[in-house]
Amino acid sequence: MIDDHGAQLGVLRIEEALDLAQSRNLDLVEVAPTASPPVCKILDYGRFKYEQTKREREARKGQKQLVLKEIWLRPNVSSHDRIFKTHQIQHFLEAGDKVKVTVRFRGRELAHPELGRTLLGLVADDLKDYANLEKPAQMEGRAMTMIVAPGKAIQKLLAGAQAPKPAAAPNGAAPQPAAAAAGAPSERQPVASPVRPPQPVA
Repeated sequence: MIDDHGAQLGVLRIEEALDLAQSRNLDLVEVAPTASPPVCKILDYGRFKYEQTKREREARKGQKQLVLKEIWLRPNVSSHDRIFKTHQIQHFLEAGDKVKVTVRFRGRELAHPELGRTLLGLVADDLKDYANLEKPAQMEGRAMTMIVAPGKAIQKLLAGAQAPKPAAAPNGAAPQPAAAAAGAPSERQPVASPVRPPQPVA
């Protein structure tokens, strides 16, 4: 038995432990049921659960939640639709997610599983620069699936997206084109036309 201050109270009968917990307006919680004898502690169970949930939430903050997305295709999909779906898969991969590519068969299409295998092969070939094939094409019931995961090229793609910023001009002034810096007229500075003397009227 452990009280609410962490002090060891030794082995008590269940009735004595319950009376002690009730006298302190707290709960009697079994914290080690597999011990011999079981270990119980006097505490505020509501606060205990709140702190436990808070610790679990804090532990999950720094973890990347891996999501398995899914894209569906038909065996007779057009090349345009296949390319569109491939771009969707690439977008998911760039976000760091795995993608399950599924080809669904209907009716007589089940007699030609090679169509799905060929289609998944084309998709895998389109994504060879962005993805790793984690699970090859495999028949599952009335569908054929494969799973792709982000490849090393994704990291290079994200690194290339961070373009260097242009250098700031001295004294905090905005950079100007070379012509404007040399004193040449720009579009914002119209050139004054020469003044002509008045002509006599005939």
